[in-house]
Amino acid sequence: MNGVLIVDKPAGLTSHDVVNRVRRILQQPSVGHLGTLDPLATGVLPLVTGNLTRLAQFYGASEKTYEGIIRFGFATDTYDSEGEPSGPAQKVNVSLEHTRVLAGSFVGLIEQMPPPFSAKKVKGVPAYKLARKHQDVALRPVQVEIKEFEILGVEGDQASFRARVASGTYMRCVAHDLGQQLGCGAHLQSLRRTVLGEFALRQAHTLEELDTACKAGKSEEIFIHPRQLLPEFPCVTASEEAAALIRNGRAVNLPELSQARQVKVFAGQRELIAIATRIAGTLFHPRIVLAAEPVREVVPRNT
Repeated sequence: MNGVLIVDKPAGLTSHDVVNRVRRILQQPSVGHLGTLDPLATGVLPLVTGNLTRLAQFYGASEKTYEGIIRFGFATDTYDSEGEPSGPAQKVNVSLEHTRVLAGSFVGLIEQMPPPFSAKKVKGVPAYKLARKHQDVALRPVQVEIKEFEILGVEGDQASFRARVASGTYMRCVAHDLGQQLGCGAHLQSLRRTVLGEFALRQAHTLEELDTACKAGKSEEIFIHPRQLLPEFPCVTASEEAAALIRNGRAVNLPELSQARQVKVFAGQRELIAIATRIAGTLFHPRIVLAAEPVREVVPRNT
C-alpha cells in the first residue's frame, strides 16, 4: 500500500508511537512520518506508506502553522508543561497589548537557542539524553524564521496564540523566551499543529477512525489523492511506453512540460510512479522511482 494519510495525533504519544500503531492497523511495515511532534502536541502528522516513504526528502523544509497556549508565571526545564518548574512561581501581570508588542519582536529571521530537552545532538549524543542525566548541554543558537506570531488573547496567566514558522523552529523556545522578556517566566502549556506543507487539519483522521475504516475495508478512502501531493510540481500522465521506461529509471521526453524543472509522473489517474527532473530540453530523468516493481524490459534474442 503506497500512500499518504494525515493523522490527528493525540497528546501523550510520540510521533514514533503513532507510526507503530498505524503499522499495526494497516498491517504495513513501511510507514514513516513527515514531521515530528512532541508528545505534548496534537494535530497534523502526515504519514507516508510503502514506496511513498521516499517522498520524505521533499518535506524536510515544510512550513508549519500552530495554535497553542502559553502559561506565564514560571519556566520549566523542558520549556513545556511536561517539565519540572525551573524556579518558584512569580506574580503574573501581563496585558494583551504588551504581550502582542513583544510577540512582534519574534517575527522574522531570529537566533533561537534550542531547548536542552531536544533531539539536537551534542558531540553525537541527543541533548535530551544529557539533560536527563543533569549533564551540561552545550547547544548553539540556530537561525530560524517565524513568519507570523499573533497573540489571540490573554486571560489570567495564559495567552492563546497562532504562529506560522519555517522548519526547525521550536515553539517551546518561543514561549520560554517570551516569559523571559516579560520577566515572569513562561512555558508552552499546549500546542496543536494545524498545517504542515500542503496538509491541513481538515484532512486529518484519528487513529480510531483509521482503525474503523480498515476494518470496514475502506482504508483507501482516507488516503490523500496522490495528485494533491507536492503541489509545486506539475502533474503529467505518462504513456504506457514512457511509464515502462520511467519504472526502470530511464529518461523520457515530456514535451508538454518543457519549462518545468521537476514533475510528478503518473500512470493513470492515481498511481504516482516517479518524481522526474528535467536534464536537457524536454528530457526528464526520474529522480525518485516510486513504482512498486521495476518493469522487465524485453531484449530480443539473436536467432
